Amino acid sequence: MLYGAKGGSLSMDNTTIDFVTFGQGKENLVIIPGLSDGLKTVKGMSMSMAFMFRDYAKKYRVHIFSRKNEMKEGYNTRDMAKDLKRSMDMCKIYRAHIIGMSQGGMIAQFLAIDFPEVVDKLVIAVSVSRQNETIKKAIGQWISYAKNDDYKTLFIDSLEKTYTERKLKLYRPFYWILSRIGKPKSWSRFIIQGQACINHNSYDELSKIESTTLVIGGDSDLVVGKNTSEEMAQQIAKCSLIIYE
Repeated sequence: MLYGAKGGSLSMDNTTIDFVTFGQGKENLVIIPGLSDGLKTVKGMSMSMAFMFRDYAKKYRVHIFSRKNEMKEGYNTRDMAKDLKRSMDMCKIYRAHIIGMSQGGMIAQFLAIDFPEVVDKLVIAVSVSRQNETIKKAIGQWISYAKNDDYKTLFIDSLEKTYTERKLKLYRPFYWILSRIGKPKSWSRFIIQGQACINHNSYDELSKIESTTLVIGGDSDLVVGKNTSEEMAQQIAKCSLIIYE
């Protein structure tokens, strides 16, 4: 198996949480996926994840956790952080470097705020600390597409808002086939997680983050909006900021 990659699931609250682990290092690295987790968990993706994040495999033991397979209305990013902490405990991960991307970055914020003892260094990528009109509109549209069972439009719109024009020129010829792959059996997880993104607000608590932190953003982000990374970085004491064009 590539870098010892394997998948598994944890039992929690009458449901399960899927995870992937790989790597040969002694230090733990936990990666928290974004809203795409609402469409598909990491189940069955151990090899592809190990290949995607292979640059980390020599230095770290990498762990990638999905959210619960069954979740109730109102399940929020703070709840997700609490359950991530429980998952880490169950896997005997008592301290780790944390990378959170998009919604994963929101969860990472609350993990660092509520459970500082488990977070070594923290990376928050293309995320927000509070809602704004851009994220409300983008994710609100995706929730609307999900409620209308319109996977094709959701898929294409998410790519158009996420990737650069150079990348999109490569993907667009294949939209017709890519948009037929990966439709979830149920939209419930995606809608609940999407609503959690819109309602996320950790801004007034970011000063509680003790970890050395790196915030990464883009200057023209069509999902989370402009200046969201900058305002996060200003609130975190030991923070560096990178903004990509």
